[in-house]
Amino acid sequence: MNTIFSISKGNPRLRIALPAVLAAALALLVAGCKPAGGPPGFPPAMVSVVAVAPKDVPVTYEYVAQTAGFREIEIRARVTGILVKRNYTEGATVKQGQSLFTIDPVPFQVTLARAEADLGVAEARLAQARRESARLKPVIEAKAASQKELDDAVSAEQVADAEVKSIRARLNEAKLNLDYSRVESPISGVASRAVVSEGTLVSGPSVLLTTVTQTDPMYVIFGVPDREFLAMRRDIETGRMKLPADGRLKATFKLSDGNAYAREGVLNFRDVRVNTQTGTSEARAEFPNPGGALRAGEFARVVLHGAVRPGAIVVPQRAVLESPKGKFAYIVNAEGKAEPRPLEVGEWTGDGWVINAGLQPGDKVIVDGVMKIGPGAPVKIADGAPPPADGKGAPAKPDEKKPAAASAEKK
Repeated sequence: MNTIFSISKGNPRLRIALPAVLAAALALLVAGCKPAGGPPGFPPAMVSVVAVAPKDVPVTYEYVAQTAGFREIEIRARVTGILVKRNYTEGATVKQGQSLFTIDPVPFQVTLARAEADLGVAEARLAQARRESARLKPVIEAKAASQKELDDAVSAEQVADAEVKSIRARLNEAKLNLDYSRVESPISGVASRAVVSEGTLVSGPSVLLTTVTQTDPMYVIFGVPDREFLAMRRDIETGRMKLPADGRLKATFKLSDGNAYAREGVLNFRDVRVNTQTGTSEARAEFPNPGGALRAGEFARVVLHGAVRPGAIVVPQRAVLESPKGKFAYIVNAEGKAEPRPLEVGEWTGDGWVINAGLQPGDKVIVDGVMKIGPGAPVKIADGAPPPADGKGAPAKPDEKKPAAASAEKK
């Protein structure tokens, strides 16, 4: 710096020319730092675009789920007694009506025999009362007996008849208790382990013996977030989403190892109540399970499908940018310049965004080269047909036969 100062001080011409030289050097430095697509004299930035084309887009929803038996029955004894035998193999399939446990039947057999004997005595008394009543009727007509005697005979017949009915009821109860000592399965399914063992005093229905689960079909239960359900209902009301013709969504199931279950199910229930702790409402899908591949209590994922978004607009994820004001994308306008468009995005589909608002059919959305442009920058679309705007097409590659343009852009 001292040398320059001394030269300029000793040479008036240098003192005059030095500021101009510094200004020119600074201008060249600033120009070299500006990106492509800048002031006139620089070539437009090369970009790849996708043309916006509305189409029907399938809608899927995925949730964490847990399997449950179609019916899960608790097996309990209906009578009190000593459990003397288990009649099934734990974990095996049982048939409807099959005996699972035997409670000591001897006390119930004795009670049944006593009721049968009491019934015989009561029926004999009833027959005697009927004969006595029939004998007195002609005697009363002949006025050889008092009316009181006949009334007593009729009353005795009625009492005997009521006693017979009472004992028959006790007899039926004894038969039921004897049948209940043979604990049966009310459904066909898979029986779990026995909760009690032989020799245990079973105090009627208060003691659980085992459970039987019907596994074909199988339920898959999951929770739907209330916010998501409200958005789904709003989309249906506004026509942005359509359900299948029967109004029931189809379901597929992903096992815990990531593999898909081979059979398709159907959504058959959604609770109207919202769980105050989780903010979700319970939903349920039904799957056929003839081979028993699904077991009750498994955790996995259920995927609902069948709904579509008619005329939806989808752009690749890399085309959607983020700013402090929200998401936006660059399009190529009629003047060949990059124009930012604010977007209202929906859910993911594949590797693209569903665009609810901000784009129109025919818009050319820039997907590659967005880092080289800014608002209003002139751009040049790479040769080749633009890929479809479904988030899956690969971007068009720039023309490799123009090295001059590429080298200019690098400069």
